[in-house]
Amino acid sequence: MYADMEFWTEVRRRVLTKQLSKQAACREYELSWHTLKKILTHPEPPGYRKKGPRRKPTLEPFLPIIHQILEDDKQAPRKQRHTAKRIFERLRDEHQYVGCYTIVKDAVRQWRRSSKEVFLPLAHPPGEAQVDFGEATVKLAGQATKAALFVMTLPYSGAIFIQAFPRECTETFQEGHRRALEFFGGVPTRISYDNTSIAVAKITGYRDRKLTDAFLRLKSHYLFESHFCLVRRPNEKGNVERLLGCARRSFLVPVPVVDSLEALNATLAERCLADQQHRTRGKSGTKQELLAEDRAAFRPLPKQPFEARRLDHAAADSQSLVRFDCNSYSVPVKYAHRKITIVATVDEVRLIFEDRLLARHCRCWQKEQYFFEPVHYLALLERKPGGLDHARPLQDWNLPLCFALLRRRLEAEQGGPGTREFIRVLRLLESFTLGQLAAAVEYALDIGITDADSIRVILTARCEAPVAIFSLDGRPHLKTVQVETTDVAAYQSLLVEV
Repeated sequence: MYADMEFWTEVRRRVLTKQLSKQAACREYELSWHTLKKILTHPEPPGYRKKGPRRKPTLEPFLPIIHQILEDDKQAPRKQRHTAKRIFERLRDEHQYVGCYTIVKDAVRQWRRSSKEVFLPLAHPPGEAQVDFGEATVKLAGQATKAALFVMTLPYSGAIFIQAFPRECTETFQEGHRRALEFFGGVPTRISYDNTSIAVAKITGYRDRKLTDAFLRLKSHYLFESHFCLVRRPNEKGNVERLLGCARRSFLVPVPVVDSLEALNATLAERCLADQQHRTRGKSGTKQELLAEDRAAFRPLPKQPFEARRLDHAAADSQSLVRFDCNSYSVPVKYAHRKITIVATVDEVRLIFEDRLLARHCRCWQKEQYFFEPVHYLALLERKPGGLDHARPLQDWNLPLCFALLRRRLEAEQGGPGTREFIRVLRLLESFTLGQLAAAVEYALDIGITDADSIRVILTARCEAPVAIFSLDGRPHLKTVQVETTDVAAYQSLLVEV
């Protein structure tokens, strides 16, 4: 190319500067008149210019079939779409194609290249955010576990916040928002989402959405504007899609080995904070510097904290168990067969009847597990004392040794009724803590007392607060009050015989 360009330049210079005539140039350089004209017209060799695409007579009749197959593939599952080889086989077997595979492969490649979607770069003003969920594998307590990753990004600054949860659901969706907004120190003016069923109850139009009550509660608390992508158009929140992949490769490689998700989330928060020192390509400053502009556009956080929770209702069954999220949690037997309100957070499950809190249980993210509170079944055991040693709720109940000693003494002294009396002692746990009751039982055994009523008296006496000495400090007006000593002899007049 260098030699051609040098020759091209020499001919143009000599002819166009009148050092050589056109006829002389044709003779000297052995050029045709047409070639010389092209050299003088173009400052550099124009290269080969094809007037039209090369015809493929063997393949051309089959191009509509190939294009139709590829169009139909858009509606098929991604893993069950045609490869170029499969299209070639169908053309050969079903349509008597006699050409070679390479031409078919080139036609498929050309169609796919021309039909690839092109995206419009979007501008993001300060104060906007995008939210999405992803997945990652972590080694949790020695076992490989798939965790749901909540991600919030700020497209203007490029800042990111990521947390790992056991599963994507209403509680984790709300809890992720709470943590993210507290991490960034404010509420974005607008947050973009995909059409997750956690937030969208129904798609009612092109951009219209009927939102769930849980999402409306979140919006009502933080007062942000929501934006939902068009169906199958996640590119409208491409910032969070891209940064989710970057964060997964940067923060979660190699696979984290942790004892709990709380420990992992603390590490992720630290890495998100350290990431703010980096500068995104094309930005004028670091993420931390641009985050200040995002925060200036934020709404302030509400003074009242937000509780991430999900409400549900279920009836307690005949075993006094309430089923929620494929697990069963106990309530006092008094509330069996009654409708219970369930308040579930990321960490606990609260069971409520009308205005009374019946039970608190730690949240379980596994399935088909049972969680019993032994105290809930003591009222039933008092009526059916024979089940004390076989009751499932009491199987793993580790009581202090003094309770076993109390039971032996009661059963030795009273026989069968002694078991019922022991259960009556245990029922004191409905009003007192295990530590208080254990201390009272030990004291009762020391002084030779075993019945439930006496132990209750001991507990009540220990829990009564002593009467404080009345002080006149701060009450100067009471110092002037004089109270005379009562004359008891005055009451003698009441004893006069009638």
